[in-house]
Amino acid sequence: MRQPSGRRRRAPATRPPANPRPRIAAYLVVASLALASLTAGYLTLGRPDRTAPTASVGPGDTLNAPGQASGEPKWDGRTRVLGDGSTSYTGPQQGRLKAVPLKPGEKPPQFVVFSWDGALAGDDELFTHYREMSAKYDAHMTFFLTGIYLLPKNKANLYKPPQHAAGSAAISYATDDHIRTTLDELGKAWQEGNEIGTHFNGHFCGKKGGGDWSVAEWKSEIDQFFSFVQKWKTNTGYTDLAPLPFDIRKEVTGGRAPCLEGQANLLKAAKSYGWRYDASSAGDFQIWPEKKNGIWDFPLQMVPYEGGKYQGLSMDFNFLYNQSKGETDGPAADHARWQRETVDAYKAGFDRVYYGSRAPLFIGNHFEEWNGGIYMKAVDEVMAAVCVQEDVKCVSFKELADWLDVQTPATLERLRGLDPAQSPDWSTVVK
Repeated sequence: MRQPSGRRRRAPATRPPANPRPRIAAYLVVASLALASLTAGYLTLGRPDRTAPTASVGPGDTLNAPGQASGEPKWDGRTRVLGDGSTSYTGPQQGRLKAVPLKPGEKPPQFVVFSWDGALAGDDELFTHYREMSAKYDAHMTFFLTGIYLLPKNKANLYKPPQHAAGSAAISYATDDHIRTTLDELGKAWQEGNEIGTHFNGHFCGKKGGGDWSVAEWKSEIDQFFSFVQKWKTNTGYTDLAPLPFDIRKEVTGGRAPCLEGQANLLKAAKSYGWRYDASSAGDFQIWPEKKNGIWDFPLQMVPYEGGKYQGLSMDFNFLYNQSKGETDGPAADHARWQRETVDAYKAGFDRVYYGSRAPLFIGNHFEEWNGGIYMKAVDEVMAAVCVQEDVKCVSFKELADWLDVQTPATLERLRGLDPAQSPDWSTVVK
């Protein structure tokens, strides 16, 4: 594997002041100490009320243009307000990656996907910050929205979570002000080419969480997510705000389950909605994606940690767990070292595939200022370093699914047979 030599890394972008320390309601995560024994989980986040928290096609086949649903008439250029005015159809999303099949012998692009769980716009202004980073580095991202973040706390009983009492949730409901800021950020993010996915609703984990839910219960959770987005005006009374510029049922084509639990039944449920991918796998090697139950599986990935001593999952909380044992406010004296460890692990994972198999790199995050915001600063540094490199495309999960869907099945099969660090003769892979 050819190694880079002394690539200059840009300084992290300036950041807004940190919010008050958030609480963690529950968590379940262990990054494996060896590839042979991967144990991976996730966390349940809670925010105090004062804070914001298709089958592949062959060369002769065609794929609908991104944003244009099959059988949908050509857009006439007019906005169509939907339902109670909470959402609208403003035409196909602009700026999406144009997916084209690889030419014989062509090296694949290096895809990198940055995704955000919860997607609540709070006082920390992190949603705004990463929209700005997206524009600066031409890096479309995926924002996984939690549905109850658009539901006022005084309407909490409208949420009927599977196996739990009405209105209950493992996370805090958003403040009224943060509902408004989240709506604003969601609309702007979509108009700038980013993707809106789902993080579902109540963030239940463990017993009676997603891992215990039936297919019917997952469908209930999904339908309620759509309802909270489609009826936010009715539920909030905010008639002064413009509708979201997208039809949420057409926009959402995938999600990430809280705590990465329940994927088997979730996939069965998701298929009935025509979803194209799922990002709920607990973790996997850095290999080219494959489908589960006809849906692209986009897992968190194992990246070299502490100089390759072991592999850690590519998500901010997993670094937090390993570095400060889940404590969100560890010793300040350790912050600089922990930030460097995080950056080095992400960059080692990037370099392994960029100079090797070109398998996509997935990095998952939360809008949180844990340990002085070091995980946010690490993402800033990584984004600035990798998204500007030759052949690198920082894309959303939806854009990656678009690209995978236009490659030939034979090419994808050969790509999946590569080891992460393996740099092949591309003429033998892409034919």
